[in-house]
Amino acid sequence: MHSAPPARSDRPRRRPGSLLPNPPRSLTFLRTGYGWGPFTQDLLAGLTVGIVAVPLAMAFAIASGLPPERGLYTAVVAGFLISLLSGSRVQIGGPTGAFVVIVFGIAARHGYEGLQIATLLAAGMLILMGLFRMGAMIRYIPYPVVTGFTTGIALVILSTQMRDLFGLRIERLPAEFVAQWEVYARSAASWNPWALAVGGGTVALIVGLRRLRPRIPGPIVALALASLAVWAFHLPVETIGTRFGGIPSSLPLPSLPPFDPEKWRALVPEAFTIAILAAIESLLCAVVADGMIGDRHDSNTELIGQGLANIGSALFGGLPATGALARTATNIKSGGRSPVAGLVHALTLLAIMALAAPLAVHVPLACLAGILVIVAWNMSELDHFRAMFRAPRSDALTMVVTFVLTVAVDLTLAVQVGIVLAALLFMRRMTEVTQVAALRASDGGAIAESPDDDDRDKLSELPPQVEVYEINGPFFFGVADRLKDVLAELEAPPQVFILRLRRVPAIDATGLEALAEFYEKCRRQGSTLVLSGVNPQPQRALERSGLLTRIGAQHVHPHIDAALAHARALLGARPGQDAAD
Repeated sequence: MHSAPPARSDRPRRRPGSLLPNPPRSLTFLRTGYGWGPFTQDLLAGLTVGIVAVPLAMAFAIASGLPPERGLYTAVVAGFLISLLSGSRVQIGGPTGAFVVIVFGIAARHGYEGLQIATLLAAGMLILMGLFRMGAMIRYIPYPVVTGFTTGIALVILSTQMRDLFGLRIERLPAEFVAQWEVYARSAASWNPWALAVGGGTVALIVGLRRLRPRIPGPIVALALASLAVWAFHLPVETIGTRFGGIPSSLPLPSLPPFDPEKWRALVPEAFTIAILAAIESLLCAVVADGMIGDRHDSNTELIGQGLANIGSALFGGLPATGALARTATNIKSGGRSPVAGLVHALTLLAIMALAAPLAVHVPLACLAGILVIVAWNMSELDHFRAMFRAPRSDALTMVVTFVLTVAVDLTLAVQVGIVLAALLFMRRMTEVTQVAALRASDGGAIAESPDDDDRDKLSELPPQVEVYEINGPFFFGVADRLKDVLAELEAPPQVFILRLRRVPAIDATGLEALAEFYEKCRRQGSTLVLSGVNPQPQRALERSGLLTRIGAQHVHPHIDAALAHARALLGARPGQDAAD
């Protein structure tokens, strides 16, 4: 799937020390010799993906509890701006299934005005992420967390579609998963067989075309046939026209929500979730696109572009937007190779709104529900979900907790708890990896922990007044208590305590504090602390904290030979005496 990068790249190089982001790819791709042939390919690809995006945009808006036109506004405005400002050449942006859960909850609690505020706040967070070069940091979101909330989102999307898929008579669907199924149970007798036939036929048609004719856009064919059937046979199913009265044929005028400090502050957690989801999905989409076309995106420019696009979407009455993986893949497979394809996709959607808005009244909601059933199935990635149970139990636990919280409680809480839980488990693993061990038995004879072969002669017989311990691994707060207990384990404090740090790549503030306490304890007991093999990062940390001055630079040595010689000198041994004498 992955191909070699092109010989010539339009990806600009940032000037050293520059605080400004790289320019978007729409301003640089012309350097590769863009001509009529590539433009024709991009034009056809943009038309194709624009047509494919129509039912998805409306379906995501309806699944979020909002009118279908808000999904179209998002696909037009945010889709255009993402292609114009993106750090990826072929990214297609718009509303996606990842936002359905969070948008449904915000719209249910705060109305569209609250969603508009949350989108603007999230946009600001995305821009700040890009400006502070946090594009690479998004990759550190743990895989179990991503798997848990992605599968949870898929299940919640599926749950929200039961009303339209079965044609249930429900006035208002609650946002909570459990409450939804309580309402479904009470309304089960009102199911509409015609709606189920339309929705089930949509699912069957899309699946069949995907297997037999994968190049044919199944959602578009299903939408057209279902709408035609409902109109021709006057099927008694709910449509966009009966529920929403149709869709407008043009974009609204831009507007800002009123500034209410309390409301803006209350929506910060939801905005954070939107920003994290937008960042993860857009960068994941860009990485996949890179592999398909042999390119390399700019993650920080991508985040800034996503932020600006979400500002535009909110101003024009849209939803949160991000890179859409399925539409981006469709763009690439259709021949799109530059941002022009994404711009054409957005303009195609705008043209469809202007020309075909009156026909939207015939679109059956059961058909859109069927399309989202397919989207939910694709999002669920059940193979990955099941595979996580064969991973370490801590990873499986993180995934399950994130999944349960996403479904049963709240996506915002699920993301926060999942990340915190994964971080805590990572800290525990790092603590388990790092060891604090003596390099000889307590009786002064054989070595307890085997050092390198060339060190065995040096450490095999140390004077009883010298102890050598080694820390193996990062010296973080989880390891600090182990060092504090070292002196307490010794029967008598040694005159010289050599602490070997050659395998400590990094030390944090808690590690420094533990080392400072250890130094003070040695000093009170009459022991001299000698450090050996200090790496660059711990060396800088010791200098900045002032601990190096307290210990004394003369007691810090680059390797064990110098440390042992220094210990012999402190004990008054003869110069040049070997430890084995």
